[in-house]
Amino acid sequence: MTNGMSFDGARVVPVVVLDEVETAVPLARTLLDAGLDAIEVTLRTPSAVDAIARIARDVPDILVGAGSLRTPAQIRAVCDSGARFGVSPGATPALLEAAEDAGLRFVPGAQTASEMLALLEAGFVLQKFFPAELAGGAAFLRAAAAPLPEVRFMPTGGITPGNAGSYLALDNVAAVGGSWLTPRDLLAARDFEAIGRLARDAARIAV
Repeated sequence: MTNGMSFDGARVVPVVVLDEVETAVPLARTLLDAGLDAIEVTLRTPSAVDAIARIARDVPDILVGAGSLRTPAQIRAVCDSGARFGVSPGATPALLEAAEDAGLRFVPGAQTASEMLALLEAGFVLQKFFPAELAGGAAFLRAAAAPLPEVRFMPTGGITPGNAGSYLALDNVAAVGGSWLTPRDLLAARDFEAIGRLARDAARIAV
């Protein structure tokens, strides 16, 4: 199996925790208008699956995915909701099998060379690197490029406006995932103007 995944546009993927499903559509439109064409909704709240469904239905131009997938049941649920990709902090045989059965473009997580090789052997060229900063950061991924030239990464965890550019400058980084673009206080206040400014700044990082 191959995950066949790539991220175009700004190459910055907002990682979002949505407490209120009503926030999902205006948020997705704000991000898209700012130049970000993908969004990862994490399954950390009861509203997450419904939020994905609303984004998939009402903002089809944004690539909506689900994050922190941990079980095959979650994979089935997000596929039914319209998620177009899924992300996990790690990988298990059950998760990989469920993603393949569902036809979900899946970005499993790896942190060590052995984990990366195992996923590559299974056909997963794009892999999540988490928690990026604690696991060695951009320096680790730079070093991994020589022995693992086929693998591309989506680092997440500790990514900020200050260090995102150092990751995106690497040839083996497809995109970075970041939660700084959608702070929960701004989401709670529905301050989409402020979120839009953060998103536009992020979109410029990779230009």
